[in-house]
Amino acid sequence: MNRIVISGGPGGGKTSLIDALQKRGFAVSEEVSRQLIRQQVQLQSDLVPWKNLEGFAELALEAMISDFRVHDSEVTFFDRGIPDIVAYLEVGGRSVPPDFSRAARQYRYHTNVLLTPPWREIYVNDDERWQSFPEAEELYQALAKTYQQYGYQVRTLPKGSIQERITFVTAPATGLLSAEAFPSR
Repeated sequence: MNRIVISGGPGGGKTSLIDALQKRGFAVSEEVSRQLIRQQVQLQSDLVPWKNLEGFAELALEAMISDFRVHDSEVTFFDRGIPDIVAYLEVGGRSVPPDFSRAARQYRYHTNVLLTPPWREIYVNDDERWQSFPEAEELYQALAKTYQQYGYQVRTLPKGSIQERITFVTAPATGLLSAEAFPSR
């Protein structure tokens, strides 16, 4: 499976790791939710998670399915996957519509999903990250549970420098990459 998810609660260093993997020549898929939030804020829309979680989740699901389909040939690291939406809905106290569960079962990523643990020392709020640190911790737990419920093996990324995390991700022991998967330079 060529689609590898890096997920976790907000502020765990996912995006920094994804950016570093891209600089090393790997294909990446940026976090759809952040793109949508920026877009919806610019449009002055209520379709943002803190105002209309269900409506935002619908937008995110559609965009993530489209993104999944685009990245079908080369190894691609995804900043979050479709099961993230399910976890966000559950943490938000919302019911999960059947089409979300169906999509999480249909659009499959690599069996091993990497989760970044909550990391207080690097946690920062910004325009797209409104959650408190305790909420980020709760979401991390929900993400681990959700990915496991959909049959994924959750692997926790160690806290450390970007280089240490890249070494972990690309190590043969993770089972994520074959020698052919590495970009030629």
